[in-house]
Amino acid sequence: MIFMPSVFITGASRGIGRVAALLFGKKGYQVGINYLNSEKAAQSLAEELKGMGTAPLLLQGDVSDRSQVRRMFSQIEYHFGGLDVLVNNAGIAQQKLFTELTDEDWDRMFSVHVKGAFYCCQHAVPLMRNKGHGSIVNISSMWGQTGGSCEVHYSAAKAAVIGMTKALAKELALSHIRVNCVAPGVIDTEMNSILEGEVLEELRQTTPLGCIGTPEDAAEAICFLAESRFITGQVLSPNGGFYIG
Repeated sequence: MIFMPSVFITGASRGIGRVAALLFGKKGYQVGINYLNSEKAAQSLAEELKGMGTAPLLLQGDVSDRSQVRRMFSQIEYHFGGLDVLVNNAGIAQQKLFTELTDEDWDRMFSVHVKGAFYCCQHAVPLMRNKGHGSIVNISSMWGQTGGSCEVHYSAAKAAVIGMTKALAKELALSHIRVNCVAPGVIDTEMNSILEGEVLEELRQTTPLGCIGTPEDAAEAICFLAESRFITGQVLSPNGGFYIG
């Protein structure tokens, strides 16, 4: 019997998550594809992965809802028999003046980014412990390191993800579960379509490498951390030199 490692990627139907899923598929992983509303995009991704000879698993669900997360992980355990890698990628974005933020804006941002990662990690850890190893890659943002104007709630949520990553890495090390974080800079994805052209151009000019990142740039960092045996508790930020910490 050929052993195929498994990975579960939240928010995998588009952008960084989609490219990461394809990279893991090329490496021979069984891929769990989480999506919320983009069913057609998720099905298209699944077909591409099948063409690589891997066995994708479509998992519709809201990561900010514990009962839905529990259901998805039950399916992962049934189909994959465990889990090797978790990528907490699901996210939302919103630009808004701090003084205009509502309780709903704040709570939704933290529910998706922080609660979502919290719920998924809690359900992934027992599956990884049963296998004797595991790797968790949380997706934060450069703004979680530097702060972003008109994105205070987003920046705060992404900073929380970084803090959770570092603390969890210490707690899970003895279980041979590594926890790391990718904090991308400005990446050319659909989620960043909320940024106006002039804003994107200004960000490009401010970036020392003189360009905006691609989903591939972030996805390669995810795969690297997922498979790096001796790295844990670290934040890798593919940002073109925009932030050097």
